[in-house]
Amino acid sequence: MSAWLSAIAQKYPHLVAITSYGKSYAGRDLLLVTVTETIETTAFGDARNSSSLVEQAASKKPAHWIDANIHSTEVTSGVAALYLIQYLVVGYEQGVQVVIEALRTRAFYIAPRVNPDGVEAALADRPMYHRSSVRPWPYSDGYRWSGLHAGEDIDGDGRILTMRIADPDGAWVEHGDEPRVMVPVGPLGSPNGEVRYRLLREGIIEDYDGFTINMPRDPKGLDLNRNFPAGWGTSVLGSGDHPLSEPEVDCLVRAVKARPNICGYNAYHTSGGFLLRPSSTQPDSKLPPDDIFLYNEFGKHMTPLTTYPVHSVYEDLTWDKSKTMGGAGDDWAYEHLGIFSWTTEFWDVVFHATGIKSSTDIWYVGATVEQELAVCRWADEHAPGSYVHWYSYDHPQLGRVELGGADAFRIWSNAPPSHLRSEIAPHAKAAVYQAMASPRLEIKHAIAKPLGNDENVWRVELGVSNTGWLGTEITKYAKDNNLVTPIVVEITGNGVSTVGCPARAKVGQLSGRSAFLLHGGNYNDGTPDRLMHSWLVQGSRGAEVTLTVCHPRCGMVETKLTLGS
Repeated sequence: MSAWLSAIAQKYPHLVAITSYGKSYAGRDLLLVTVTETIETTAFGDARNSSSLVEQAASKKPAHWIDANIHSTEVTSGVAALYLIQYLVVGYEQGVQVVIEALRTRAFYIAPRVNPDGVEAALADRPMYHRSSVRPWPYSDGYRWSGLHAGEDIDGDGRILTMRIADPDGAWVEHGDEPRVMVPVGPLGSPNGEVRYRLLREGIIEDYDGFTINMPRDPKGLDLNRNFPAGWGTSVLGSGDHPLSEPEVDCLVRAVKARPNICGYNAYHTSGGFLLRPSSTQPDSKLPPDDIFLYNEFGKHMTPLTTYPVHSVYEDLTWDKSKTMGGAGDDWAYEHLGIFSWTTEFWDVVFHATGIKSSTDIWYVGATVEQELAVCRWADEHAPGSYVHWYSYDHPQLGRVELGGADAFRIWSNAPPSHLRSEIAPHAKAAVYQAMASPRLEIKHAIAKPLGNDENVWRVELGVSNTGWLGTEITKYAKDNNLVTPIVVEITGNGVSTVGCPARAKVGQLSGRSAFLLHGGNYNDGTPDRLMHSWLVQGSRGAEVTLTVCHPRCGMVETKLTLGS
């Protein structure tokens, strides 16, 4: 991945810069890719200088942030982030107008692998699956407690499957038509003579007593997406020692905060085929109605494009409303930054196998037997080898067991190679759409008028317009909580001074076109997207002044005037 990114940066030095925004727990670089158009498109000199030009250009534009692979086995998300980079640079070179406009007027910050340690373990020749970080937690010494340590490739075949053990008290039997699919045993038990099984995820059992199997480790492990400082709590599984206790999350938060021009945030995950929005911890009744309305407006474009429906994490995907999933990145971006934030859950194999979307409770209750049977049959055609026939294995603790069933990593958690590109490609266009919704400040009017016959005193007028869709504060939540400082205008020039007014002034915020959807409807808009500011200045005819407009979300724009021209 690093080599591929380096090659992209060398091929497109006027568009791409790569930096490290920190180190992972194991010391790997956390890479950030900046993509935007620079003014100079030739003669960049060395790579370091061209990289600096890209980063400088990005800092002056509204930007969109995307990160991926915070969870170790969700590798489709990382591929989607890399595909977005390719889509942007190739689209720009091939003259795709929406991409050219996006890179001319906006910037993209893309962190394709937030958790490189966990991903390296998942993609190893002999994989080991972690929820997120490889850091031992909650005990720091890495001691292997008694019981099943699931998620380990015990036979070295590069897969982590299911172990089944014949057990008269087992909770599962084979499906009558497909033995790779297991069926739960109901209250009445199973017919006489039918073999029942106990199912375990492939792994090693420490200190096996021959009868009981403990589960010593929280099955979710340390979860980096529960370590953000929004809704964090010790009752949330895998939340860490304290908010930002994990270097991967601490560095990410600092990287985002260092770039106040970020106007939108999307975290790429798998799976489920959902576009998730905040909140994870509060009902919609606690959020500003304006923000929910605009989230739904986004969905009107993104759902037809991607087939993914929009869901509130709290309202639609939280099984037990008394136990919420706090500490997530999208909640942090919305609550602390005040920007529209998303979590994209790539890949819904049930939808591909049946034509029907997975239910919003699939993370808790799993697929139905009928759905899994359909997936197994679909996988045999589209992802051969991802459903494995049971085979015998001499387990070092359990003795003779059988391994088989779904290779969940390759069919349930991630899109198979045959469908990977088609699954992720529409989301590159969705990312451009999200980015182009950001506010954008443009100077539409700039003039210097002499006062009477005195050509040493001038009235300088500046007219600024927000030509973006969103307002400069982005969300109503940001406005209500004073999360965004106002637009600042300034006049400077050699030999020029202001008369009776400050050279720098705060001039408030500007609405975007979305405001006309919210509070319009009577086709009587006015100009809440524009402002006019003026200065009285003293200076000689021919003197040059610079008019600068700055805003934390929108970056900086400026123009120059010659007095008397």
